[in-house]
Amino acid sequence: MINGAHVIIYSRDPEADRAFFRDTLGYDHVDAGHGWLIFGLPPAELAVHPTDGEQAHELFLMCDDVAATVAELSAKGVEFTIPVTEERWGLRTALRLPGGGELGLYEPSHPVAI
Repeated sequence: MINGAHVIIYSRDPEADRAFFRDTLGYDHVDAGHGWLIFGLPPAELAVHPTDGEQAHELFLMCDDVAATVAELSAKGVEFTIPVTEERWGLRTALRLPGGGELGLYEPSHPVAI
């Protein structure tokens, strides 16, 4: 039976992004060899959304208090690319990874599965 999921983030600067997850977010990790870090993620949930266009995948980190999380990460030098906005499903923003990628961050207002 399936016992987990492995998320892949492609990066133009993987070393910087690995350091971000290790040092800034403090995620536990293992070294799979040659500095290839594999991070343990917090509990997760999955949603399937409809599309008529291109199929894509997104990764959103979740938090209990988006304002406090933004303040904490901003103090560590994290850049946020959009202001916190209220959606029907929660409060959302996005942060820039050191390698140039972007991750969503949100405080859900909907029931969560975890």
